[in-house]
Amino acid sequence: MPAPDYGRSLKGLTINLLVRDVAAALAFHRAVLDAEVVYDDADFAVVRRGDAEWMLHADHTYRDHPLHGSLGPDIARGIGAEIRLHGRDPDAAEAVARELGYTVLDGAADKPHGLREVYIVDADGYLWVPDVPLEG
Repeated sequence: MPAPDYGRSLKGLTINLLVRDVAAALAFHRAVLDAEVVYDDADFAVVRRGDAEWMLHADHTYRDHPLHGSLGPDIARGIGAEIRLHGRDPDAAEAVARELGYTVLDGAADKPHGLREVYIVDADGYLWVPDVPLEG
């Protein structure tokens, strides 16, 4: 689908993550988040899991964007935001994340708000929280 058509098709809330390398980022999204890649190239990707869909843009595609000056190699991304992926087994996500060397901030655990969740940081510094509802 041409980019202008895709842009006009978006509704509600979308998430666009700036990444250093789209292919490297997709390795995390496929393995740890068990997400489907709808489209990808060196500049851009669309990723989906269930009803959730999000986009990845390579840093270099933001050369003319106001955020470009904030995209240094030593600058953490996503501080203060949790990206929650509902319906992804946190224990499975944690196992794959550890196997692949990603940072697990807090292992899978049952939480008082009714979810079992894990906190995982991807290679670009974004905090992902895969979760499933607790029984009962």
